[in-house]
Amino acid sequence: MPAYLQPHIDGFARWLMVEKGYSDNTVESYCRDLAEFADHAKVDEPGRIDTPMVRAFVYGLAGRNKSTSVARKLSALRTFFRFLLREGTIVSNPVLTIAMPKHDRYMPAFLTVDEVFALLETPGGTDTFALRDRAILEMLYSTGVRVAELVGLDLSRLDLVEESVRVIGKGNKERLVPVGSPAVEAIRVYLPQRQLLSGNRGRRGRVEEKAALFLNSRGQRLTARSVERLVCDYALRAGIVNRVTPHALRHSFATHLLEMGADLRVVQELLGHASLSTTQRYTHLNMDHLSRVYDLAHPLARKAGKGVEPE
Repeated sequence: MPAYLQPHIDGFARWLMVEKGYSDNTVESYCRDLAEFADHAKVDEPGRIDTPMVRAFVYGLAGRNKSTSVARKLSALRTFFRFLLREGTIVSNPVLTIAMPKHDRYMPAFLTVDEVFALLETPGGTDTFALRDRAILEMLYSTGVRVAELVGLDLSRLDLVEESVRVIGKGNKERLVPVGSPAVEAIRVYLPQRQLLSGNRGRRGRVEEKAALFLNSRGQRLTARSVERLVCDYALRAGIVNRVTPHALRHSFATHLLEMGADLRVVQELLGHASLSTTQRYTHLNMDHLSRVYDLAHPLARKAGKGVEPE
């Protein structure tokens, strides 16, 4: 027996990918959330779904999920029913009056500058994969791109002369991001090795990968999961105790820029955030840094054991 609402969910998934340009991961996540709701509602026709039914589902999630997970599932439902309304499948939106739950305070994890430098130095070999992995780590920290954006990068979007890259972000939006000199150099060193990896695909009787910047051992485009694994592995080798993800490098990129005095709106543009409020999560980290500097440097802060000792 087919799953509840499945034809409608399939149509929604196609719309997200083709018309909205959502990533595969986002579409899969939305479909998973909708399948969970459909299993709760147990109806085949969207027109039979009403607000109390949706509210019961959302409130039932509250005790078993973090507020961010509940908000994501509700967001999936909102987008789904807007799509159905647009298609004329339903005549009213049952999610319209349901409020988003309050978010838990989310503090982005990030590395210190010393930890980042130690991580970047860890792939110290000269073999193909060490050179590739060094270029990956440099790019993640230098540009602050999301891991999905990194693995989606094509060679044609990288300008090593201008030291910039055109990144396709969420909603298929493009942004131009500067690439630091160390990352540019790491990529220059990696590119001859990339040709070898691309040739691996050809030797297996398949069409060589001409577009992707980062390739795996089979000459195929590297996956986000593979990048997550290699970042975690190199962090452990670098002696960093806490688990490190590509997203932690993105957070480190933003935090370090703000600590060095970068404008918040510039950081917003570099990260590809649609809303400034998303970028403002980093300001509390920046304020912690400023407070420490203030305690050490300001004459009126030299009390109660704070600051530097007088000479």
